[in-house]
Amino acid sequence: MSAVLGAAVLALAGRAVAQLEGRGFPDCENGPLRDNTVRFNASRVKTVATDTTLDPLERATALINAMTVEEKINNTGSTSPGVDRLGLPAYTWWNEALHGVADSPGVNFSEAGDFRYATSFPQPIVMGAAFDDELIRSVAEVISTEARAFNNFDRAGLDYWTPNINPYKDPRWGRGLETPGEDPFHLSSYVHSLILGLQGGYDPKYKRVVATCKHFAGYDMESWNGNYRYQWNAEINSQDLVEYYMPSFQSCARDSNVGAFMCTYNSLNGRPTCADPWLLNDVLREHWGWTKEQQWVTSDCDSVQNIFYPHQYTDTREEAAAAALNAGTDVDCGTYYQHHLPAAYEQGLFNESTLDQALIRQYSSLVRLGYFDGMSVPYRSLDFSDVNTPNAQQLAYRAAVEGVTLLKNDGLLPLQIGSDQTIALLGSWANATTQMQGNYEGPAPYLHGPVYGANQTGANVLVYNQPSGQGNPTTDNWPTIWDYAEQADVIVYAGGIDLEVAEEGHDRHTIDWTGAQLDVIGELAMYGKPMIVLQMGDQVDNTMIAQNPNISALLWGGYPGQDGGLAMFDIITGKVAPSGRLP
Repeated sequence: MSAVLGAAVLALAGRAVAQLEGRGFPDCENGPLRDNTVRFNASRVKTVATDTTLDPLERATALINAMTVEEKINNTGSTSPGVDRLGLPAYTWWNEALHGVADSPGVNFSEAGDFRYATSFPQPIVMGAAFDDELIRSVAEVISTEARAFNNFDRAGLDYWTPNINPYKDPRWGRGLETPGEDPFHLSSYVHSLILGLQGGYDPKYKRVVATCKHFAGYDMESWNGNYRYQWNAEINSQDLVEYYMPSFQSCARDSNVGAFMCTYNSLNGRPTCADPWLLNDVLREHWGWTKEQQWVTSDCDSVQNIFYPHQYTDTREEAAAAALNAGTDVDCGTYYQHHLPAAYEQGLFNESTLDQALIRQYSSLVRLGYFDGMSVPYRSLDFSDVNTPNAQQLAYRAAVEGVTLLKNDGLLPLQIGSDQTIALLGSWANATTQMQGNYEGPAPYLHGPVYGANQTGANVLVYNQPSGQGNPTTDNWPTIWDYAEQADVIVYAGGIDLEVAEEGHDRHTIDWTGAQLDVIGELAMYGKPMIVLQMGDQVDNTMIAQNPNISALLWGGYPGQDGGLAMFDIITGKVAPSGRLP
């Protein structure tokens, strides 16, 4: 690395790490960009969408051509510092919204007042169980509306790294809750509706937000049997790739015109996916025709670094960074590009035109979002009054109702429960709050768990959060369970697993209930009272519960979001009908 180039990039990169300050919309009327064709001249007769002399590609190209090499390299990371001399603000590409606007590097919730929460829908595995594409599009429209409101007040970006659409073929996978299910046809249909809702259609004048289909491809393991997601090699034959692992991604690119993709931590048949030109160019861009809007690819976070180690795919760090850039990875979630591309450039490992191409893809995307167009963009009027509206609340409830799945009913349900009855609500999910959200969540406006739903019946509710769902066999706290069961007219057990058992970075080795929970459930069933089990979290083996004749009903609730507890008790009492099917 030359001293001049290296020092310049490193000085700029200090602003690129954890960047939340200095963001906002560029001033294209009064700032330095007023003389650059990236700006939108609202006085023109033709609109940006129809004027071929001022299309997003030309506008983004004009912006990138105004940058120096140092400035270009410094804006290749997920936290881009912008270019002060051009009036280009800092921008955070990494924002999350898996089932609602979520805590992430680009999203900043307030401690109090406006923007302290966003609507929290059920996890995708629950919404996938609804098999209702119209519902999914409506949910996505609410999410993108709230994301735009956050963005207008500099609390979020416009690019969201969602959805996760890797097929969920093994229930031990820790991230299965983030996906709509196991079937590639269902995933393809689900994600098509989701992207249309998030982005505002197939080819809108202004996108609502940019969605990102991840993780491309063959990613479905975190840490299992000595293998870790950062270093494992997925060996998948061509038929399985085409028929099982890729259809949902094809739906993203070819059928839905998604704005971005994310490559993975793992290798695919011996090559890290973020350094695989066959995957990112031959298949994604050329075969699926994903080129019409200069869409971009981001790495998963620090998967560019993984190319060098632990994959050991290249001999040097500079070669790893260049391999990813040359393969078509446009954004580095991390700082590896900013740190190592200067030396790679000096060594001739990539051409400046390749760097330009990556940045033009990114910034033409922002043009399509209206980032440079000021208040002419209709979404710029959204504010906190557009967050968690009555419609959003009803939709969150509806999504939970449609996703909750009835696995057993011997005729007990619907069950009439009134003020003259007592419910014993037991188990580790009995008084659940944030458990109901799962991961990739943000603060919710409220969290109506099982105890809230039980209280809405008017019955006397005895609540006890035991036994633990995480494998603690200690019986010291169990006597209260039997006391409440004796007093109850109806026993409801809410348990299963949660993020302490399986989540990102943590696979399971078994799909069993814990022994302590099965022991307690079995003894509760011996009381001879109406008994209902609410199996929460991800999938477990319910055979013993389903076959127990003294357990009248079994419902799977998953991670049902902000109104999940009410949804389940409304199903129990017959206010709404169960309609979910395991996805």
